[in-house]
Amino acid sequence: MKANPNILLTDDDPDDCMFFREALEELLLPAQLTFVNDGEKLLKSLLNTAINPPDILFLDLNMPNKNGFDCLKEIKSNEKLKRIPVVIISTSYDATVAAELYGIGASYYIQKPIGFSQLQDLIFRAINLVTNKNITKPDKVDFLLRER
Repeated sequence: MKANPNILLTDDDPDDCMFFREALEELLLPAQLTFVNDGEKLLKSLLNTAINPPDILFLDLNMPNKNGFDCLKEIKSNEKLKRIPVVIISTSYDATVAAELYGIGASYYIQKPIGFSQLQDLIFRAINLVTNKNITKPDKVDFLLRER
């Protein structure tokens, strides 16, 4: 795994952000983690820091001001940002929506699991696939990261 990956999480739920941070800490993943709580702030942040973009972006679909779906479209249509691997993270899963997200260019889709250890496993797998194995565009059948 890449040493100290730069991870950006965009999620408007403070509890989900806390669980994500705790999952990284308990996995002993040395990473730089930054939070943004809405889509408009995300795009401003990415455009202001496009010189040093995150190694991986975890993006919640349901957010205020600009949802994750619209953010993904803008990221993937921007020449400076389109190479950023984006992992969609959402409480729900809809195969039609997932297919559209895959088509736009999302790297992976994680349905938020019920258990903390499952969350840890999914976060670890996504980071490993993107930063270590450099698999930012898997086959469609591997797009949804599932609990083991």
